[in-house]
Amino acid sequence: MLHDLSIIITLTGGLSAALLFGFIAKKAGLSPIVGYLLAGIIVGPHTPGFVADKSVAGQFAEVGVILLMFGVGLHFHIKDMLRVAKVAVPGALIQIIAVTAIGTAATSLGGWSLQAGMVFGIAISVASTVVLTRVLADNRTLHTPNGHIAVGWLIAEDIFTILVLVTLPIIFSPNRNNIQNWEGTLSIGIVFLKLAILFLVAFLFGNRLITAILGYISKLKSRELFTLTVLVLALGIAVGSSLLFGASMALGALLAGMVVGQSDYSTRAASEALPMRDAFSVLFFVSMGMMFNPANLLTDWPIIMVILGIVLIGKPLAALIIILLLKRPLSSALSIAVALSQIGEFSFILASLAIGMKILPSDSMNILVVVAIISIALNPALYKLILTLSAYLSKKEQDLALTRETLVVPDDLANKMILVGYGPVGRTLHRILKDNGIQVTVIEMNLDTVRQLREDGISVVYGDAVKSETLLAAGVEDAQGLIVSTPDVPGQELIQTAKEINSKIRVLYRSNYLRDVPRMKRSGADAVFSGEGEIALAMSAFLMRDLGSTDEQIDQERQRVREDLFNG
Repeated sequence: MLHDLSIIITLTGGLSAALLFGFIAKKAGLSPIVGYLLAGIIVGPHTPGFVADKSVAGQFAEVGVILLMFGVGLHFHIKDMLRVAKVAVPGALIQIIAVTAIGTAATSLGGWSLQAGMVFGIAISVASTVVLTRVLADNRTLHTPNGHIAVGWLIAEDIFTILVLVTLPIIFSPNRNNIQNWEGTLSIGIVFLKLAILFLVAFLFGNRLITAILGYISKLKSRELFTLTVLVLALGIAVGSSLLFGASMALGALLAGMVVGQSDYSTRAASEALPMRDAFSVLFFVSMGMMFNPANLLTDWPIIMVILGIVLIGKPLAALIIILLLKRPLSSALSIAVALSQIGEFSFILASLAIGMKILPSDSMNILVVVAIISIALNPALYKLILTLSAYLSKKEQDLALTRETLVVPDDLANKMILVGYGPVGRTLHRILKDNGIQVTVIEMNLDTVRQLREDGISVVYGDAVKSETLLAAGVEDAQGLIVSTPDVPGQELIQTAKEINSKIRVLYRSNYLRDVPRMKRSGADAVFSGEGEIALAMSAFLMRDLGSTDEQIDQERQRVREDLFNG
């Protein structure tokens, strides 16, 4: 009973502190991650007041890692990676090597071992997925060529880190002294064989099985069951990978996400199931903050300053030089390099594993927490500053093409509309938009309709339009308009979500009832079309024409009816 109470208290206290400090951080213009780490420090054992149960928080953090990795896999698209592979892959690898070497040299001055320095160097070479994508999105550069390179660079870093996470337990296993022997070599070979089998099973059979399961569940039209199914798949595959193949649960979760991400259900899975990921991810960052001991600052501050200098100066400088050597423009190189000047979740995941294996000293987490808080806090401001500098450089060079590539949405997105629903009304509106040269992306919940639209070459996203992930997948950040052609969508929530992402987007909304019109307009809809109102107009016109009224009389009556119904 006491243990159960400890779980509830830790969960409540940790999330409450995270909410408070995350709110403060957001209001201060910082990433909420800064607030979550500070919350962990506050509820940790090294500060006075409420102390959360460290073991319980650690268990929640394990779930957070699994769901974080599942989310990474879910959003990993090999096509996106291939588009920027020539810059992102070699750039990321060379930067990791350079930062690792600098980090190893710096930590060796503090008396760390070579192995500890190398692992720590890799940890600080990896940027945060959450922070980078948020910074790019806030500055409307996520869907530009530079944004694609930065994300591809980050994916390459993540893949490398995952390989390190997989191989670290092998290299530093209790039998590592036998690696030179046949027995040790054979055991390592068996491990890699198991991993190869895991990948084959996941992609050859897992895709069909998972698609079939999600397809069956989606036909039941139960959001709760669909969400539960995705969570069970993520956790089940993660645990199964560990028990059956000896792989880490993080790798299993990544594979589960990649398999689901290749199916028709990827967007819906992200929008409906991953809010749970966000909650556990918060607890992951809180648990990392709990490991921070303020008393160690008195002795650790010199190495903290050195590592902070590497992350804020050495790391982006290395990226800048590499990108320039790969013959990218200076303004592109500056914006990409600065976007990477922070550390985040993968840094903590790798460090936690290394501390548990006695590779890194326990106080190394102290350094990471401080460096993460400062680098994440400074990154948005530094990125905005560098964008201003990039714009100035572009203007001075009078390079219009470079300016457009770096800061402006391309022409093919200038006339982009999102259409929610593809029923009779949606089909008609889609035809009119296409005939007028408008790029249209459809959001549809009927999977059969989605598959038919894809066969017809129509851009379509399967998912719930109310969810921000679905709107983002449809490109709401760059869209000029959002047309809701079906009245079955919760209008207020949809409009507010779309306006939060893109405040300038124009929203046309279809409702069933006249009573909804004022409420939808207050929510931000630019125009609302009511089924009741349009039927009244049509029937009024028909009745007057049947009574022998002239076209002018019919138009006058229609105007009168419209004013009575919509403005009354």
